[in-house]
Amino acid sequence: MIKVYVGVGSNIDSRYHIRTGLEDLQRHYGKLIVSSVYESLALGFEGDNFHNLVVSFETQDSPHTVIETLKNIEQAHGRNQPCEATSFQSRTLDLDLLLYGDQVLQDLSVPREDILKYAFVLLPLAEIAPAEKHPVTGQSYAELWDAFEQKDRQQLWKVGKI
Repeated sequence: MIKVYVGVGSNIDSRYHIRTGLEDLQRHYGKLIVSSVYESLALGFEGDNFHNLVVSFETQDSPHTVIETLKNIEQAHGRNQPCEATSFQSRTLDLDLLLYGDQVLQDLSVPREDILKYAFVLLPLAEIAPAEKHPVTGQSYAELWDAFEQKDRQQLWKVGKI
């Protein structure tokens, strides 16, 4: 079994879409480890605040199958896949494969660059996997969060659990 980490986000009817998205993930993958939910401002566009968290589960699915499952769940929640030019937009549900074990899969952008760029990804990941190490940097997620330089510019508010 491979341990997988997925970033979850929404800024359209967030509580509903995150809760039901997690139910869909649980039906497909079983037991989930779920971080707290964090609220943040929309980055890159004008929009409602986002709610974000990270979940982990174990699977035997290939990384391609996991991504396909995530896309299917997004679409079931009314998510239209944006073209690259409009990737900064409101979303009912956003599910991103962050990590697939300790594998580096450049064709799938795993580990996802967002881990090192965005507080709303790194903080919840550090919360549920503080001692796990980033497969490229070799640093733990707790160490990466402690050294994260954008904390003041990418503020988060802990909302709690879903």
